[in-house]
Amino acid sequence: MPDLRLHFSNRQQPDHPLAAGVHRLVRQASGTLGVGVGDAAQGALLAQFCMDRRGLWLQVANGARGIHVNGRPVRRMALLRAGDAVYADGVELVVQAPRPRLPSPQATADTDHGGDPRVLLRGVGGPHHGRSFTLGPPRLVGSAREADIRIDDPSFPARHAQLERQGEHVLLRDLGSPEGSLVNGLSVRDAVLCAGDQLVFDGQHRFVVEYPTVAGVEADAEPPAMAASEAVGPAPAPGRAGVRLPWLLLAALLLGGLISALLWFGAR
Repeated sequence: MPDLRLHFSNRQQPDHPLAAGVHRLVRQASGTLGVGVGDAAQGALLAQFCMDRRGLWLQVANGARGIHVNGRPVRRMALLRAGDAVYADGVELVVQAPRPRLPSPQATADTDHGGDPRVLLRGVGGPHHGRSFTLGPPRLVGSAREADIRIDDPSFPARHAQLERQGEHVLLRDLGSPEGSLVNGLSVRDAVLCAGDQLVFDGQHRFVVEYPTVAGVEADAEPPAMAASEAVGPAPAPGRAGVRLPWLLLAALLLGGLISALLWFGAR
């Protein structure tokens, strides 16, 4: 995982680095939010951020309400990526990552995957949620009719930015927009986008850059458990379908035999 940090959008608190371990999000006695490692954060627990080799997890405490990630409510837990916006108690916290360096011309010339249709920009929020755009030829982002990725908002620039492939990277080039774009939570003009980077236009149009060579999180991976006093909720009881099924079959056979006997002796 890259070096991540939590950024308070309203500057209520300084940025908090997310090192490996558990980071508690609490409501302090003053009513403000605070983030700290372990018992360093005193107050009513709202949620906690758990960082390990598999990624960054958000776990919501028992009874806590009003926790959202990118505008979607979270009741128990969510896997976060750089650029996600977490809302709690009316405060926005953005997961930020360092801005990657631009690749050298030689590095991009050696590995050119411009024709690979699996390199794409996938919508994860806003009106383009669920849609995918392949990143081969240059893609225009804007409100113009000819835009490849159209942001249907009259206040959005007609020609906001352009996405183009260069070797193993995707380059974001600003076309003179007034506010730029967000890459992994940071405001940028021009940037190089790597696999997993999150790109946000106009605050609500969210996309993730995906490459075929990047393995996702294991399907059976589970986040680290909370302490007993802070657990999200009671763990579900282990499944016993394999134990119940033979008994159900035996009961059905016995019931069928009993009905057959009653019909046989009743007929005589």
